Amino acid sequence: MRFLFLLCLLLLTRLGLCQTSQADVVIRNGRLYDGTGNAWTYGDVAIRAGRIVAVGQLPAGLTAATVIDAKGLAVAPGFIDVHTHIEDDEVQQPTADNFLYDGVTTVVTGNCGSSRPELGQYFRLLDSLRLSVNVASFVGHGTVRKAVMGRTKRAPTEAELQQMEALVAQAMQAGAVGLSSGLIYVPGTYSRPPEMVRLARVAAHYHGLYATHMRNESDSVTFAIQEALQVAREAGLPLEISHLKLGGQQNWGQADKLLGLIEQARQAGQQVTIDQYPYTASSTSLSTLLPDDVQADGRDSLRVRLQRPKVRAAVEADMLRRLKRRGLKHFSYAVVASFPPDTSYQGLNIEEINRRRKRPHTARAEAATILELVLQHDAGMVFHGMSEPDVQQIMRYPQNMVASDASIRVWQQGMPHPRGYGSNARVLGHYVRELRVLTLEDAIRRMTSLPAQTMGFTDRGLLRPGYAADIVVFDPATVQDRSTFTQPHQYSVGMKYVLVNGRLTVQEGKHTGVRNGQILYGAGKK
Repeated sequence: MRFLFLLCLLLLTRLGLCQTSQADVVIRNGRLYDGTGNAWTYGDVAIRAGRIVAVGQLPAGLTAATVIDAKGLAVAPGFIDVHTHIEDDEVQQPTADNFLYDGVTTVVTGNCGSSRPELGQYFRLLDSLRLSVNVASFVGHGTVRKAVMGRTKRAPTEAELQQMEALVAQAMQAGAVGLSSGLIYVPGTYSRPPEMVRLARVAAHYHGLYATHMRNESDSVTFAIQEALQVAREAGLPLEISHLKLGGQQNWGQADKLLGLIEQARQAGQQVTIDQYPYTASSTSLSTLLPDDVQADGRDSLRVRLQRPKVRAAVEADMLRRLKRRGLKHFSYAVVASFPPDTSYQGLNIEEINRRRKRPHTARAEAATILELVLQHDAGMVFHGMSEPDVQQIMRYPQNMVASDASIRVWQQGMPHPRGYGSNARVLGHYVRELRVLTLEDAIRRMTSLPAQTMGFTDRGLLRPGYAADIVVFDPATVQDRSTFTQPHQYSVGMKYVLVNGRLTVQEGKHTGVRNGQILYGAGKK
């Protein structure tokens, strides 16, 4: 034992700490979950100048400006949310309370093909705002395509492709972690694999990855996975499939088929990961219910097309066919999350809004109501369309990361999806503690080292000397999400302490107001 003590003391001395020196923060007596998925161990963590300098059984005489007693608590690396959309909300609420109370210390934005067009300028804005969380960003394919081609529905010319390649290269040099696509959204939906491969190759040149909101997540989800695998394989870069799910009752029960395709690709040597939010409802814009063709060239063109009776009838018929395929008689599965022209609609489903408008209680009348709403303002929606068994089966897949697909929540604004408040706490409380779908060690791995490895964050995601001191201390017995679909604006509970780059940002479950986040740049940063 004396030999081990002397060895530990020697290590601490080499790291700049000894019994008579002082650390900035020492976390004592915690259950250390190091992020690897290995079993927890009792121990301490010492922090100096924003970095972890020692982990293990540290000498009792080691002093610190701040000492946290973590007895009975879990100590883990700060959680990394690989799929967020914080653009615009970071200015309104730079403290990012919803993420921190969920244990998140790093967010990756620019997903689903939508990012800031000038990432260098965006990173300078974030640096001046000084958020409470770290931020990294993808460059969005849809953003790049729109900058060069607008919302037109056609293949790019060679000159246009070269322009898009230049924009992707510029973003990667500014520090993007990769290229994202949203192939369900205009204008991304008008692209085809050759275009995506060309642009993904640029991201690959700068050691980035390809993250995709696939072309389809319901009836054609198998084809969409195959397309995503093809693009990443031909471009020669890692693939992350965003928020893997099975939408629509007619598709429930096929999770093993999807996971089989992914695992087959991995066994063949392709680097593939997925992410998932732990809910049975998705959230996106109302216009996704409309056919892609009718949305080409912008809202003015959509308005003109829908003024033609034949086009409007065809669009309504398409929506009704898809509703019938779901086995539903009404659009009650679609709930308004945000509708600025009439905030009283927030929290109501389309069936309820249609009845409020005193329309016939029919799906056809509801389809007409949808078109009117889209023309007035493209509402943010919550769509209830997944099954709990599928969610759990996908969750068990080892290469799956926890993600929120959410923004920084502005308190009491709208009726947003609860995933923005409670994704990590929900996994830890509901799926680990209550249902035992995952072990706590493995759940933490999916929130820490796996996303860090996927994104190329070489100094985050582990409790290890030399790593950035992004750390969460939580109570495994009480951690829980509180946000619901009917009362979404509720913070998670159980996160006792959160440190971001060594600064105490949540203390005794309360935000300290500290804003010590950093920009995390991709490997291609110049």
